Amino acid sequence: MGKKYSIAVVGATGAVGREMLAVLAERNFPIADLRALASHRSAGGLVDFGSRSVTVKELAPDSFQGIDIALFSAGAAVSKEFAPLAQRAGTIVVDNSSAFRMASEVPLVVPEVNPQALKNHKGIIANPNCSTIQMVVVLKPLHDAAGIKRVVVSTYQSVSGTGKHAMDELFEQCKLIVSLQGDKIKPEAYPHQIAFNCLPHIDEFLENGYTKEELKMINETRKILGEASLPITATTVRVPVFVSHS
Repeated sequence: MGKKYSIAVVGATGAVGREMLAVLAERNFPIADLRALASHRSAGGLVDFGSRSVTVKELAPDSFQGIDIALFSAGAAVSKEFAPLAQRAGTIVVDNSSAFRMASEVPLVVPEVNPQALKNHKGIIANPNCSTIQMVVVLKPLHDAAGIKRVVVSTYQSVSGTGKHAMDELFEQCKLIVSLQGDKIKPEAYPHQIAFNCLPHIDEFLENGYTKEELKMINETRKILGEASLPITATTVRVPVFVSHS
């Protein structure tokens, strides 16, 4: 028998947290103990883990005692507050938010691209923006073989990237349009109607004309490839698709 690990999933009731649990079960990850952590609003509920259900516990400062690995996907604010607490408890944190990606002491890792960066982690490991991950897996072998001069990228990102509430909004807007009640649409997740539409606007616009999402792709790619001055420009578009970026 190989070693088994105590695992915590922070943000277990969100769309990404549920997917983390599904992948852990699908891969038959060697788990000795599993803690599903979320806000007090979700505590006491159930989440699926393979063929069984796990009771959700409220995320608290002492949630990480005895935990080997914590997977965080509850937003940057939660990560900034609780990841250092987990780190001090001896837990290895893999953070899915933007909280630590550009911190010099935190490795930003895509296993297929720069696994060597893991050697220097101090208890917190960041994984990149969803679209950055897809891009660098393609860029790395090209860069190794020929050297990349510049990158011009456009992404088309599904509403799942915003969360379950955005997926629900797309579904409801589609129903209203199909039933010829489109005049009743009141956008909430996005500034404009997303159903049957494309919005070149992901996250906030900055003074330089880029959005935060676009700058994430630019800065994270440079860090992962170890090319601080690599010329990159990005355009990120939200599209009316439930799941899967392109």
